[in-house]
Amino acid sequence: MALTILSLAFMGFLVLGVPVAFSIGLASITAIAYEDLPIAVAFQQMTSGMNAFSFLAIPFFIFTGELMLHGGVADRIVAFAKALVGHVRGGLGMSNVLACTLFGGVSGSPVADVSAMGSVMIPLMKREGYHADYAVNVTTHAALVGALMPTSHNIIIYTLAAGGQVSIAALIVAGIVPALLLTVCNLAAAYLVARRRGYPAGQFPGWAIVLRTLAAALPGMLVIVLIIAGILSGVFTATESAAVAALYALGLTVLVYRTLKWRQFLAAAAKAVQTTGVVLLLIGISATFGYLIGFYGVAEKTGALMAAVSDSPWAIFLMVNVALFVLGTFLDMAATILICTPIFLPICMQYGMGPVQFGIVMLLNCALGLNTPPVGTTQFVGCAIGQVSVGTVMRTIWPFYGALLVALALVTYVPAFSLWLPGQLLS
Repeated sequence: MALTILSLAFMGFLVLGVPVAFSIGLASITAIAYEDLPIAVAFQQMTSGMNAFSFLAIPFFIFTGELMLHGGVADRIVAFAKALVGHVRGGLGMSNVLACTLFGGVSGSPVADVSAMGSVMIPLMKREGYHADYAVNVTTHAALVGALMPTSHNIIIYTLAAGGQVSIAALIVAGIVPALLLTVCNLAAAYLVARRRGYPAGQFPGWAIVLRTLAAALPGMLVIVLIIAGILSGVFTATESAAVAALYALGLTVLVYRTLKWRQFLAAAAKAVQTTGVVLLLIGISATFGYLIGFYGVAEKTGALMAAVSDSPWAIFLMVNVALFVLGTFLDMAATILICTPIFLPICMQYGMGPVQFGIVMLLNCALGLNTPPVGTTQFVGCAIGQVSVGTVMRTIWPFYGALLVALALVTYVPAFSLWLPGQLLS
């Protein structure tokens, strides 16, 4: 009965429009009151949930992304992407995918990626005769790669939600190949739609221009190399890498590019503080929710329910993916990770999927949710920039959804996509 009250209270608050973090907290307090437990339990779990040294990486990674966003890195990456692939049919679409992928690696945030790349590429594509729905779909789907990149703070959130069963370094390295796979799938979808609609091909500017734009964009993209090389060489830990990345981003945008002025710095700092506060509040409240999930044996009951349907790992993983996708359409990415990891990770481990592979599957599902209403944060941002309705975009979204689903299926059922590189570099 208590579990029913917890679930109904959570869904009820969401339906009433209460923000996700407060819906989780109020539902947890409702269940604690029903069990006649001291209310202090909620605050104890919140405090212990946020009291982890690894959380220091979250504000630094967020600050790094904001510095890159406000520091003019996006314009240099766009110039390089256009020079490299702009001559292919639907060249601006292909450039958009490549630029979003590169900036996603720098910012680690799909929403920041859409904001930065979308504000440049979507109006440009519309002026060149591309349909608004195509421009938005290309941008919002390519931006999802940022969730898998080394600068993504959602990687940190997952490692903590997994209860210390996976290292941050392993997950950072594991996301690289799936990110490249997702980029290839997005490029294929963008090209096929562009070919079907008859979009034009641009002109190749020459390798001299390609190399010149690469030299301008390369310092910004080196933050990914800096993080991975530093961790693998043992120079600094995965948590310390976030601080190093923030210092590098600050030095790059102030001293090298000289594009980050005082006003932009204050805007970046303010946005980073705001985002960090929201994330840490969500983490603390979700710790209480996670305590109740463990207390009521939700993982065991869910596993038993799935096993009653089928005992095939393929079927179990499919059911987990469907459940994560559905929940991801209603919850933000961090909330989905914090709530669902304690439930579905033990089930997947029981059927042979390790915590590293499950982490990538989780991140991909959450990314898919970012582009699906009613939450659909990246899609709403892209539609606002493109001045097109969500309904119009959803009618032509299927090739891009298909690209995401192909990548998700390969990562789910072919462990090598997420495990091969960590095995080579961290063994």
